[in-house]
Amino acid sequence: MAQILNFRHIPFLSSKPNSHLRFLSTLIASSSRRRRNVAPLNLRRRYTAMEVEESSSLGPTTGFNKRRAEGTDKTNFTRKNLQLKVRKLNPINTISYVQILGTGMDTQDTSPAVLLFFDNQRFIFNAGEGLQRFCTEHRIKLSKIDHIFLSRVCSETAGGLPGLLLTLAGMGEEGMTLNIWGPSDLKYLIDAMRSFIPNAAMVHTKSFGPTFGTNESTVQFQSNNSIVLVDDEVVKISAIILQPSNNESQLLKPCQSPSQRADHSTEILDSPNGKKLPAAKPGDMSVVYVCELPEIKGKFDPGKAKALGLRPGPKYRELQLGNSVESDHQNVMVHPSDVLGPSIPGPIVLLVDCPTEFHLEALLSSKSLATYGDQVEGNLPKAGKGVACVIHLSPESVVSCSKYQTWMKAFGSAQHIMAGHEKKNVEIPILKASARIAARLNYLCPRFFPAPGFWSLPNHNCSKPGSLASSEDSLSALSNVINAENLLKFTLRPYVNLGLDRSCIPTTASSSEIIDELQSEIPEVVEAAQHVSQLWQDCSQTKDDLIPVADHKMVIEEPWLCEDEITPACLENVRRDDLEIVLLGTGSSQPSKYRNVSSIYINLFSKGGLLLDCGEGTLGQLKRRYGVSGADDVVRSLSCIWISHIHADHHTGLARILALRRDLLKGVPHEPVLVVGPNKLKRYLNAYQRLEDLDMLFLNCKHTTKASLDDFENDLQETVNSQDLSNNNAEINASKVDSTLFAKGSRMESYWKRPDSPVDKGDVYPLLRKLKRAIHEAGLNALISFPVVHCPQSFGVVLKAEERTNSVGKVIPGWKIVYSGDTRPCPELIEASRGATVLIHEATFEEGMVEEAIAKNHSTTNEAIEMGEAANVYRIILTHFSQRYPKIPVFDKTHMHKTCVAFDMMSINIADLPVLPKVLPYLKLLFRNDMIVDESDDVVDVASSAS
Repeated sequence: MAQILNFRHIPFLSSKPNSHLRFLSTLIASSSRRRRNVAPLNLRRRYTAMEVEESSSLGPTTGFNKRRAEGTDKTNFTRKNLQLKVRKLNPINTISYVQILGTGMDTQDTSPAVLLFFDNQRFIFNAGEGLQRFCTEHRIKLSKIDHIFLSRVCSETAGGLPGLLLTLAGMGEEGMTLNIWGPSDLKYLIDAMRSFIPNAAMVHTKSFGPTFGTNESTVQFQSNNSIVLVDDEVVKISAIILQPSNNESQLLKPCQSPSQRADHSTEILDSPNGKKLPAAKPGDMSVVYVCELPEIKGKFDPGKAKALGLRPGPKYRELQLGNSVESDHQNVMVHPSDVLGPSIPGPIVLLVDCPTEFHLEALLSSKSLATYGDQVEGNLPKAGKGVACVIHLSPESVVSCSKYQTWMKAFGSAQHIMAGHEKKNVEIPILKASARIAARLNYLCPRFFPAPGFWSLPNHNCSKPGSLASSEDSLSALSNVINAENLLKFTLRPYVNLGLDRSCIPTTASSSEIIDELQSEIPEVVEAAQHVSQLWQDCSQTKDDLIPVADHKMVIEEPWLCEDEITPACLENVRRDDLEIVLLGTGSSQPSKYRNVSSIYINLFSKGGLLLDCGEGTLGQLKRRYGVSGADDVVRSLSCIWISHIHADHHTGLARILALRRDLLKGVPHEPVLVVGPNKLKRYLNAYQRLEDLDMLFLNCKHTTKASLDDFENDLQETVNSQDLSNNNAEINASKVDSTLFAKGSRMESYWKRPDSPVDKGDVYPLLRKLKRAIHEAGLNALISFPVVHCPQSFGVVLKAEERTNSVGKVIPGWKIVYSGDTRPCPELIEASRGATVLIHEATFEEGMVEEAIAKNHSTTNEAIEMGEAANVYRIILTHFSQRYPKIPVFDKTHMHKTCVAFDMMSINIADLPVLPKVLPYLKLLFRNDMIVDESDDVVDVASSAS
């Protein structure tokens, strides 16, 4: 009876009992039909002796992998020699084509990639962020890729390379790698990536063209000759270097330190004239790639062979292979030309990346490229070579230049594919699987899942088929110019099919079509969406004020949602423009179809924002959430970027974000953005900045711990009237910890610095002042890092908002957000999270995989929830799920009364926190066919209680 009385407080059961009982009955029936994919018994929770101690009380005996936390676990470094794939080539290819891989087409955040396909070989040109996720979505096997060529070396063209190399290194028992080609500044990228990528993954790296850092005077690189990179019986690939015409920037100075003089171990191919010549600066060079297929031999004529005295047999084959043979009946040599028909020249593909008008002069003056044009000097027809397709990676600003268009006309008979960013592609999602999920989530709960940014854009003036949007009139003389589309092909072999192939271009699906499909698949979702909408109406009595959850009615489907709770004081009179937590990436390890890797945007609206972790594809996710121009505004207004640890899935999107911010603020007075992260990240960024300026300042996480910040504040107070801090030789009082990773007597207590590592106040204190000013301008009272247990130099972070005063003068405490980073349960996390408004905690594994969690120093869903319960936090958001859970993770329903599961693009406004856990049952309905374990008991319990 108590349960029945409890459910009478539910609005839809008291006002419309019959209809909502039918709704629950439908859920029961649908759940009973999905008793598949139940987790086997051997995946249920398995306790070790260490975990039994943990279950009694969280403390120093909590299970974890100490060697991994200390960085001495060598299990991941046993692969000394990664396998470079050796394939048997097929000189008579039955299929060959080039294909546009549309990375960045909808978000304009990265360069599209181009696939050159042969039966037994694959070549990819450019590897921008999102390439790995794109290949997963469209079933392009990474293990089949043999070579990657970069047209430029920068975050736009190479942002996806680190993740790709790490994924290949982990494939199979021995791992894999591939050949990487790029201009000579590629060595700076390779040097930077060594901070977190094993050297074995990059040993097959080859750079070409002029070199940097020599004492020689600047000599203009001779681009009259191309550099042959690959030349086999299948294809010949050559590179033509383009250097900008303005050499105003200074040459890179000669290396001074031993570390800078270290061997880059990348193979440098000399320039055509045999000299190693300096370029303007790293990152300036661009490359035009020329891909030439061998000619197709003419048809063999047996009649001619017989007339020349040859008997049918092996000599026929030798002639077809291009070898001369001696006649059987005549004293003559028979040559292939005697018995073969006329050969067909092999098709040629040009990939042109002319990034600026300063590179245009080199493009126009290249004699190597001129030999491939339709005409030579004197307007005489060109003999031999003929270009079948030109793929333009050049931006619209260059393509619209009259000189560039004149150069294009030299290849008038070729098919021109304009693969630079075009506005028409913005409204067509490249990652259709995740866009489909986003549309479904938006239909069910638009408050937490706003419509993607491109849906809210006004209609662009899309270009007409076969012409360019901005250059349509000026290129009208070239009828064979089209805009690139995702997965557009140009067939090279068989020769009879030479030309465009649109058969693989994905069909577009509008949001309305996706919703129609959803309603057909799950009819109950219509009523569920109405219930979700009712949550907000019942949760507040006025437009601006929130009331405690215990004082109003709830629409629920789970018994635990009936529990009373007290709303924190910080949510009193909270405004919707105070805070929004945007979960840009909620997966772990590597991107998948449905979840990108870790990144969280803390939106403080008019006061700017912060990024917590910045995995590959973070910029693309911002563009999908806020639109192309809206994401630019977000990047401009970033106050700080905080990185938890050095693992690639948490920081490889950082360079692209910083490079875009640099470009957006060029010519505008501004300060470099502050990046807070582990010391290993500083090594990577310092090395990368030799390639391109990132316009940032770096602060080590260990200097933002509570102990370090307290010492900083104390020193500031003591030196108000003293000399400048840079002349103060006092050392910061070191924390009293043991000199191992874990303090004696507390196996889980990590540390942020050794006692013998004094802080250089002259370097650190100015950065701490800048951090203090930046977070104050963002409306924050503190940003505090704390050590966690994952790998060396792993941290979590606390963000505290300033107090505010309401209209009657009452002081309202500021909210508190804690982000765990990657970690095992540990006391530092509990202490830092005490009384938090929101704890964002990693939950890589399900409950039954504790042993795997310990081995990799991650947490299970239950452990993450237990951390929040122990710290008495108000709301827990679970994130960083293993990619074994593609859509929704496995979790225990009995512990979800204050918890919600994160999804990519989920946007949680602070004003909506009281509603957050109540949405979870409806999300389970949305993914009921994708749950790994059987969830039917959840709804049965509710229905039985209601009855």
